[in-house]
Amino acid sequence: MYEVRVEADFAAAHFLKDYHGKCENLHGHNYKVYAHVRGDRLDEGGMLLDFTELKAALRETCSLLDHKNLNDFDYFKQNPSAERIATFIAENIIQDIPSLKKNNTGNAYLYAVDVFETDTSRARYIL
Repeated sequence: MYEVRVEADFAAAHFLKDYHGKCENLHGHNYKVYAHVRGDRLDEGGMLLDFTELKAALRETCSLLDHKNLNDFDYFKQNPSAERIATFIAENIIQDIPSLKKNNTGNAYLYAVDVFETDTSRARYIL
């Protein structure tokens, strides 16, 4: 099994409803995002997937969130947790590169998306 990973980042604000603590207040993070792709076969060029293609899809998705209040997005249902952000990013990458959908006819598939709110706090969405 092979795995490749690319990363991107974005800055955004949010607040968490139904959370009893300081994160109920509007605050921001410098998010770091990792997208992981897995597969068991390399292509004729010896690659699982071209990094450039995956980086472009991840960066495009992160640019949608950059310098925004995430609570303004209908997708997050007014509670943009790191888990929901990871799901949003994964779904957008699959939309941009449909061949990465798991159980598609291709070998490589999007395995997971990690969203770090801080260096020590990460949520992972495994597809």
